[in-house]
Amino acid sequence: MNIVVTGGSGFLGRRIVTALEGEHTVRVLTRQEPSPASVLAAADAVIHLAGEPVAQRWTEAARGRIRDSRVLGTRHLVAGLAAAPARPRVLVSASAIGIYGTRGDEPLTESSRSGFGFLPEVCAAWEHEAAAAERWGARVVLLRTGIVLAPGGGALARMLPAFRLGAGGRLGDGRQWMSWIHAADLVELVRFALTHPLRGALNAVAPEPVTNREFTRLLARALRRPAVLPVPAVALRLLFGEMSEVLLASQRVLPRAAIEAGFRFAWPRLGPALANLFGRPMLD
Repeated sequence: MNIVVTGGSGFLGRRIVTALEGEHTVRVLTRQEPSPASVLAAADAVIHLAGEPVAQRWTEAARGRIRDSRVLGTRHLVAGLAAAPARPRVLVSASAIGIYGTRGDEPLTESSRSGFGFLPEVCAAWEHEAAAAERWGARVVLLRTGIVLAPGGGALARMLPAFRLGAGGRLGDGRQWMSWIHAADLVELVRFALTHPLRGALNAVAPEPVTNREFTRLLARALRRPAVLPVPAVALRLLFGEMSEVLLASQRVLPRAAIEAGFRFAWPRLGPALANLFGRPMLD
């Protein structure tokens, strides 16, 4: 299979490209490509990961970059796909569980309604642009990714310094749900989406979400460090502004579509997943 990847040099993109290169012909699409349509014409599938990082203070300028990179960026990609003389059959387009907003203890599946606010609205518009590729004959999978756990990058890399110093702790009251996925399972889920007849939203999360309090306990245990310094919600709002909503959001997301399609998670539980990432004995 010939696969084109956007955002292939990013945290997730590097892992996905490396995993697929042994089996497929993979090309990373960069902004410098003179004609995306010509590159897409040679592709059987496209994996679209490019976008401005959400993990930054949401100034007006940052909001514009986040929205445009996802909404307009995806629109331009689909336009290139439509202009290609031979169009890819599959588009796996990144999205995020941020589309659900904060929902307390409510279990959320792919059929749950979207939430309200900046990030849910960006995600909904982002998915709308990707879904337009269906008009050109592509099977579109909308990969709603949770917190991806991997060494050397992403959310875990931002947490580790404080936890290794024994200064980690729950965020706010710690009761908010965190929906996570081991990076290895995410890579395999992308591979699965390329080759199985999935269509539409696909929650890329492990089947056992945890509260922030439980996440904190298990991460500290995996690192063999204490975690006794909670970060009050007011402090998070002062540090991160409106983006603190992402850190305090409660999203109990379940991967119903993946499980019903027959996907098997290698790391369904957080304790063993963290033990694997840190090379520790298996945790409960």
